[in-house]
Amino acid sequence: MRVHLNQAIAKLKAGEVVAIPTETVYGLAADATNESALRQIYTIKQRPADNPLIVHIGDVAQVPDWASEFSPLAQQLATAFWPGPFTLVLPAKATVSTIVRANEPTVALRVPSHPLTLQLLKESGLALAAPSANKYTQLSPTTAAHVAAGLGEEIAILDGGACQVGIESTIVSVIDNNWQLLRHGMITEAQIAAIAGKPALVSTAKLPKAPGQHILHYSPKTPVKLFDSLAALIAYQQNSTNTYAALTCAALIIDDNLSQPLSANFNCIHLPKKADYVAEHLYESLHRLDALNVAQLLVLMPPSAPEWLAILDRLKRAAHNV
Repeated sequence: MRVHLNQAIAKLKAGEVVAIPTETVYGLAADATNESALRQIYTIKQRPADNPLIVHIGDVAQVPDWASEFSPLAQQLATAFWPGPFTLVLPAKATVSTIVRANEPTVALRVPSHPLTLQLLKESGLALAAPSANKYTQLSPTTAAHVAAGLGEEIAILDGGACQVGIESTIVSVIDNNWQLLRHGMITEAQIAAIAGKPALVSTAKLPKAPGQHILHYSPKTPVKLFDSLAALIAYQQNSTNTYAALTCAALIIDDNLSQPLSANFNCIHLPKKADYVAEHLYESLHRLDALNVAQLLVLMPPSAPEWLAILDRLKRAAHNV
């Protein structure tokens, strides 16, 4: 069910959930101070209660409403990367709902850069808890149609078009004057270190819980198998077809050139080896391949370079069930 901005604001203020666009993926949003609404998020997503939510705020000035500490380092990072696909995990104020922080002593905060959602945040005056608008561990949605397909047409959706970043935010924990990377995103560890003036802290201490850490995540319904070379992928596909007549495959090829020909009846999506472009189109491509109802999805992996780490992380978690 598509809603316009004023309808979305009214529903959120009434304690309902609304799927909203961000530059990363669509989020299933609720008033972050309304515990009944927060419970709806967990119920609809079938998300474990010990998995915290990211609170989306409209401006950096709102951080002290949620965090008990906002160190100079955290302020530097917020200034550099907000609005944008970057989440800060900070010590939480005691007034922050234990539901939104899953009983952790920390709270995850982000200022998104999607113009419609920024307008929603500013006009409503709300802070919105908004994990990805999909069932837990399944493929994240990057269009309103993905949300409706995954959660049902009865979900209210504020349609802001296709997401431009395409994968979830980088998550960083900041305590005192140190930072730790909790989840890879398209803002890289090197970019963060350049602003922080120091590398990430390597510690054996327990890291704060953050979204996206489950070993199976971002996963299509169709099993995913990963390959480091195109030759190996083609050989596997041909052998599978020859051995099991009923076993059909489709593929996502991340490469600039196809050095070997693919069979004409082999469903394939080809993405160039450009990290930002692949991130933007990754979930969209996996949604399209998943809809083919084949037996397996075969993925040619990108290189293990820093700019690809977030994409590699998502693909490895998506394939963990194989």
